[in-house]
Amino acid sequence: MPKFSWEARSKAGSVQKGVMEATNSAQVEAQLKRYGFTGITIKEEGKGLGREIKFGSGQKKIQTKELVVFTRQFATMIDSGLPLVQCLDILSGQQENKTFKEVLVKVKESVESGSTFADALSKHPKAFDQLYVNLVAAGEVGGILDTILNRLAAYIEKAMKLKKQVKGAMVYPTTIMAIAVIVVGVILVFVIPTFAKMFADFGGDLPAPTKFVIALSGFLTKYLVVIIAALFGLKFGISKYYATPAGKKNIDRFALNAPIVGPLVRKVAVAKFTRTLGTMISSGVPIMDGLDIVARTAGNKIVEEAIYRVRQSISEGKTIAEPLQESGVFPPMVVQMIAVGEATGAMDAMLNKIADFYDDEVDDAVGAMTAMMEPLLMVFLGTTVGGLVIAMYLPIFKLASTVGG
Repeated sequence: MPKFSWEARSKAGSVQKGVMEATNSAQVEAQLKRYGFTGITIKEEGKGLGREIKFGSGQKKIQTKELVVFTRQFATMIDSGLPLVQCLDILSGQQENKTFKEVLVKVKESVESGSTFADALSKHPKAFDQLYVNLVAAGEVGGILDTILNRLAAYIEKAMKLKKQVKGAMVYPTTIMAIAVIVVGVILVFVIPTFAKMFADFGGDLPAPTKFVIALSGFLTKYLVVIIAALFGLKFGISKYYATPAGKKNIDRFALNAPIVGPLVRKVAVAKFTRTLGTMISSGVPIMDGLDIVARTAGNKIVEEAIYRVRQSISEGKTIAEPLQESGVFPPMVVQMIAVGEATGAMDAMLNKIADFYDDEVDDAVGAMTAMMEPLLMVFLGTTVGGLVIAMYLPIFKLASTVGG
């Protein structure tokens, strides 16, 4: 009988790991759920990815846009009264992405064999995350699957838009910095040595800026391979450090408090938290399950810990607002609005209002950051390249003045 390693979160919120013998992964999952575990990840020992979808080996990744289109089409078909299996058969047949098509065929087969739609989706976590699965499960139980799927599509679209905004904010400064590094590198490695040879043939004492640039060029030319290797080593070291619990926590805390970028990261975290939790509560997902999923999809360790403290507070019969305020991550206005929503019983509506507000805030923050960084980057690029050019022409000016005198 095969062995399956598993990782899950207990009722108390702690992460547990173990190994279980079973016929298949579904049996392991059912057993763990009976014990009250959530957030279950299962891998068959000796097979690496286990039940996860293998996107390597030439398989195409499932794009977020494809998931949105599938969800909207599925909602329309369900609303029209088509049977679940027939909807999956039609949508898998018209799917151009072979990886996604294989997933949908397997989901259809699971449903035909007696699984619920949510359980069938849960077997493919690379395509359908826990938020998706839990909302579908709530829709099946409540008999409002078409409504839930439309909410899911709207949520995914807004999350995709938010992600694009953040990526868009990073494209401009990254491009300018890359151009600056390439231009300066080319000048130092290929252009400066030509000037240095010419100045050596002329003889005479060179100005201090010219000496510095020639020395920098010589150092860069001599140790270029070492410098590149060191940069890759630094990148590798940071990624390894970020993979550790302490490293992830420290880097994520720095990201929240960093100048210029920090406010944007914080606003994105608030928008994502409120949008996700609001969507789950309005869809009928229990708040404890919702908070568990939101925490694991937060993308920031500091935010994740703050959400788990909220979950613990609720399990002890306390309010949501107090631990949110103590975390220092969420602005006072957000905490107060959530407290009002909690008191009035309109938590989902309040969370969605906050999310809409912070979506606009992210828009403004991206625009402000771009507007602020643009002149700074231009000054940096102009000063660096201009400084190199001036340093190289100073001896020529000095020689010209000497000849003229």
